[in-house]
Parts: sequence; structure tokens; C-alpha cells
Amino acid sequence: MVAPESHRSVARSIAEDVCRGAGSTSRVTTVVGGAARGDSVAAGLRALGGEIDIVLVHDAARCLTPVEVFDRVAAAVAGGAVAVVPGTAVVDTIKQVDEAGFVVGTPERSALRAVQTPQGFRRDVLERAHAVSSDATDDAGLVERLGERVLVVDGDPRALKVTTPADLDAAARLLDCP
Repeated sequence: MVAPESHRSVARSIAEDVCRGAGSTSRVTTVVGGAARGDSVAAGLRALGGEIDIVLVHDAARCLTPVEVFDRVAAAVAGGAVAVVPGTAVVDTIKQVDEAGFVVGTPERSALRAVQTPQGFRRDVLERAHAVSSDATDDAGLVERLGERVLVVDGDPRALKVTTPADLDAAARLLDCP
């Protein structure tokens, strides 16, 4: 697990409690992240033991992601895909605009997916991608730059990103909180 230094001990404690509650004997290692997302993933990769072949990268902001999504992603990587992302169909019409704000294109939405985390990878592929660059909004983008194919599996609407007060309200509704 990767966390900011200021939250490292709390993150480790929570992870250990979750593992114990699930009856797991797995060991939790918590490392300090970097200044940017890619730096944090790279720090996590460096901390992995040599026996790890499959890596899942998950954002804490997607805290309601169901276990089934993790299972789908991990199974697809174990089944031979080098990179896997969960995604949901895009329901809005998307417009591509130029620097001045004028529409220059409308992609066919049936071919679009809003991707989520966890994103899963063969470790060697993710390490190669990070060796080239860690500058992307997601790790699948780094792997795409290598020319590798990224498989999309079904995501889940509950895997919303909780980053704004409106997102927090939506999360509370999903959890049926007053």
C-alpha cells in the first residue's frame, strides 16, 4: 500500500484491520508515495517482493469499488491479458474541442468507456511503462504508450470517484447514510 507520510501509520493500521477481519494472514507493507500519482505507483512497484507477477493499482478515491471488480480485473490478467481496466459505458455525448472551445469532433459513444480502478497489469509490463514515463492520468495510458493492448472489463457504477462534496453526497446515498 502506498500512502503519504502523514497518513502512513493510519493507512497501515486500517489495512491490517481489514486483513484480520477477512481472516487473511497476508502481510501489509505501507510505503511513502511521491509528489505525483505516477511517483506513488513507482514507489509501490519498488517495494514489491520478487514473487509478485500481477499488480493492481487502485485509487483511494474509488473507495466503494465492489470486490467483484477487483476479482474481474485480477482474473483477466491471470488469464493472459497484460493490462486490464474496468470501465462503464459512456451515456453522455462527448465533444472534442479545440483551444478556442469550438467542437472539432464527436466520437461515437458506443465505443467509449469511462475507466475506473483497480487497473491490473503483468508486473513486468507496468515496470517497463514506468521506466519510460510516469506522467499520465492512469497507468493504462502508460502501458498504451508501449504499444501494449489494454483490455476493458465491466466496471461498476459504485466505483465512483469521491473527490468533491457532490461525490461525497452520492457515496452517502449509496451507503444509505442519513
